[in-house]
Amino acid sequence: MFQTCLNKQSQIKELFSTCSTPEDRYQKIIEFGRQQANLTDLEKVPTNLVKGCQSQMYLSSSLVNGQIFFRAESDALISAGLAALLVKVYSGETPETVLKCPPTYLDELGISASLTPSRANGLYSMHLRMKQDALKWLINVEKTIG
Repeated sequence: MFQTCLNKQSQIKELFSTCSTPEDRYQKIIEFGRQQANLTDLEKVPTNLVKGCQSQMYLSSSLVNGQIFFRAESDALISAGLAALLVKVYSGETPETVLKCPPTYLDELGISASLTPSRANGLYSMHLRMKQDALKWLINVEKTIG
């Protein structure tokens, strides 16, 4: 059901395969963060602020043709990169996939284990917020169908 999500996780693992040290991983995460487009002022609203992140992190989501699209921005490079890793995997997926496909690639790459507790909490909060948004979109779709 969520093969595309797993394929995207595999692609990210491949991108990180050249990282031999934790410093290399951090550099790659920062690169991901720098590649993200900035959010608009309309997206930087209190309701899009991700609670639980030590930095200012915004997450915007939209549903187009049954697929959820995420955009994120943070004022910290590492946080922006971690958000980008999640956005790259989950954006363009169905809400069901966002809810059911766990981000196992983060553990497999050793990213979760190498984070400080506050950054790990922020990453968890970001993923939780993505799942909450997916559930919100799923409920809204079911209301309009039913």
